[in-house]
Amino acid sequence: MIESLLSFQNVFKIPELKRRVLMTVLLLVAYRLGAHVPTPGIDGHALSQFFDQVQGTLLGMVDLFSGGNLRRLSIFALGIMPYISASIILQLLTVVIPTLERLAKEGEAGRKKITQYTRYGTIVLSGVQSLGIAYGLESMRSPEGLVIVPTPGWGFRLLTMVTLTAGTALIMWMGEQISEKGIGNGISLIIFAGIVVRLPSAITASYTLITTGELKLFVFGAIIMVMVGVTAAVVLMQEGQRKIPVQYAKRVVGRRVYGGQSTHIPLRINTAGVIPVIFASSLILFPATLTRFVPHPWMQWMADAMSPGRAFYTMMYMGLIVFFAYFYTAIVFNPVDLADNMKKYGGFIPGVRPGTKTAQYIDRTLTRITLPGALFLALISVLPDYLIRWFNVPFYFGGTSLLIVVGVALDTVRQMESHLLMRNYEGFLKKSKSRSGAFARS
Repeated sequence: MIESLLSFQNVFKIPELKRRVLMTVLLLVAYRLGAHVPTPGIDGHALSQFFDQVQGTLLGMVDLFSGGNLRRLSIFALGIMPYISASIILQLLTVVIPTLERLAKEGEAGRKKITQYTRYGTIVLSGVQSLGIAYGLESMRSPEGLVIVPTPGWGFRLLTMVTLTAGTALIMWMGEQISEKGIGNGISLIIFAGIVVRLPSAITASYTLITTGELKLFVFGAIIMVMVGVTAAVVLMQEGQRKIPVQYAKRVVGRRVYGGQSTHIPLRINTAGVIPVIFASSLILFPATLTRFVPHPWMQWMADAMSPGRAFYTMMYMGLIVFFAYFYTAIVFNPVDLADNMKKYGGFIPGVRPGTKTAQYIDRTLTRITLPGALFLALISVLPDYLIRWFNVPFYFGGTSLLIVVGVALDTVRQMESHLLMRNYEGFLKKSKSRSGAFARS
């Protein structure tokens, strides 16, 4: 504990890292302040009553990812999901459209162009989604019969479109600034902040239910034990690795001898991290949110079928997580490039021929270890749906949110640790030096 505190103090001894941390904190505070700026034309009391009855439903999950912004219909009500949806669409199109594929291979210039397309797509999706929400709110009433939109019409719809789309654009800019000038992944940290800020209210709600007898104390204790166990399992899977031994042959360059050492390639069981969960959630929430707000019988049937806890929703959600686990791993990890670099510097895997055979061996190994990691993500993600349904858990904290919180926290700490180790400071994680050394040699 003392060592961790000392490591945290070292963060403020490095000017660049201190500046990045403060920039991240400042932008996250600004995001939370904006979450309390309401969209005009809404009866906040009636909207709050409406959301009190959707705990454990799809809208409850949407509200979770928006950090409670949808419940208040603040200017950030759409959250960052339109940006993530646009990113998914662009990445999928990159595989099938040759022009985008060429842009992706052009390095920094191509990446900036694709990022610009993603921003345009975010604005379009935000406009469509905000219009659907505006239409839906006009026909909704609270359980007491209160009208959520006192003055419906195109004036309200256009104002809602402009307000929510501008809010999403601002969140997108904040996320990019955090990634560029702060510490950690900006988009993930914004989702992280929205989830963590709900924790105090969840604890208060749990205490209220326990005191009134609606939630038995031993049941709550069992839930806490399950969540602790799940958290430990998440950390274990996030940090789990399959180490492939690599031997480097000796090379003589001038009067110096290079190579002749053994190291390993650390293939993570969950290479994609929490990205599959975020991508799957975004993809399934975007159309499902619209069906909830469109008062049509067929749309309402679709909304019921895609509610958390239903078999259709569960199978689709788990399938999307497994798909994106493989899809994102294939994007960020290229076995062919790794095998070529190893061959170039005289590295080889014992018992495997360099070049194509090495690439095939790495790809086969990565495919095998990705499956249990993807299935674990899928199973953990649907856990809270059944905790709420079976045990009347008064909060949506677990599964998807837990994966995001733990994954983002580990990734952020890992980035801070890399800054510390580069300047010969002690890191946060144990055995960090040896682990970093292994990465450097590989």
